[in-house]
Amino acid sequence: MAKDYYQILGVEKGASEDEIKSAYRRLAKKYHPDLNKTEEAAAKFKEVNEAYEVLGDSKKRANYDQFGSAEGNPFGQGGAGGFGDFFGGGGGGFSDIFSDIFSAFGGGGGARVQERGQDINLEMNLTFEEACFGCEKEVTVGKIEKCSSCNGTGAKNGREFSTCPECRGTGRVRFTQNTMFGTTIREAGCPKCNATGKIIKEKCSDCGGKGTKRMSKTIKVKIPAGIDDGQTLRMRGEGNAPTREGQNGDLNIKMNVLPHKVLVRKGNDIYLDLYLPFTTTLLGGKIDIPTLKGNYTLSVPELTASGTVMRLKNKGVKALNRDYYGDMLVTIKAEVPKNLDKATKAKLEELASNLSENQYPKYTNFKKNTK
Repeated sequence: MAKDYYQILGVEKGASEDEIKSAYRRLAKKYHPDLNKTEEAAAKFKEVNEAYEVLGDSKKRANYDQFGSAEGNPFGQGGAGGFGDFFGGGGGGFSDIFSDIFSAFGGGGGARVQERGQDINLEMNLTFEEACFGCEKEVTVGKIEKCSSCNGTGAKNGREFSTCPECRGTGRVRFTQNTMFGTTIREAGCPKCNATGKIIKEKCSDCGGKGTKRMSKTIKVKIPAGIDDGQTLRMRGEGNAPTREGQNGDLNIKMNVLPHKVLVRKGNDIYLDLYLPFTTTLLGGKIDIPTLKGNYTLSVPELTASGTVMRLKNKGVKALNRDYYGDMLVTIKAEVPKNLDKATKAKLEELASNLSENQYPKYTNFKKNTK
């Protein structure tokens, strides 16, 4: 019976790509071998990765939903459905049968199967400034690496093996299969050598014949200037090594940018709400404000209305991988005192009496439109 990958990830069948990705990240973190070293967690981690490998790929997911298998074999479930794979070469089912027939007549047989190792996904915290200016950090990850003692062969000294007599070193064997179309020729991984093309005479003592081993590795990570919260930095080839020949997976690092005390980032622009005494907005003045490159003296003109936005060109964040800077937008907000003593209140009342309503055009217009 096929595994229920939706149940493994804890999502509904109609879940969106983002919901599936979010569920995978949560479970991968929960059962990651570096955080949970039980055998049960290791098995669960493997199962979660297997589920995401299918549901995280739109093509494999469509096959799985229709046939119960990522390969999309129409004989797997549902009888004669799935002729899209028959003619479309969907990576499984009938397309494999026909490609095997053609390869039997000299079309590309004998190529060794190449695998890709699993990706490693983790998160990294950055300060506001580190994200804006870029930095270098080190991250230590537990990962599967090719065994250096045997060069990934699994054999002692990398030499104590012989060519598999069954597949003659290709890792692939052909066999005939009877189907509704007649006798076809199939090609699959050689069971005698586990599709490696090698028969190990004496196992490598360091990896026990696996050709890979789990180890801890410290990796230097160069964070580019302008990276934002939630963005992912991909380091190609720094993931897990495959079990057989092929290329390493990637290391994917999601960035969590910590907030600044007073500055707020939106895209490449920086925003600051600047609260000033109402007297400063009336009389004008100069005030030192923080920017990404140190303090800047801002000149506030007299009679500046609360809510006025002042734009400082090119004082924002550098665009990611581009020679361009955003702006800094400062919103002036007039602040009134928390309380008034009698003497101050009397002076303000005298000031108010000296100012006619005509000097407040918006207030005057409001009163006119509400009569």
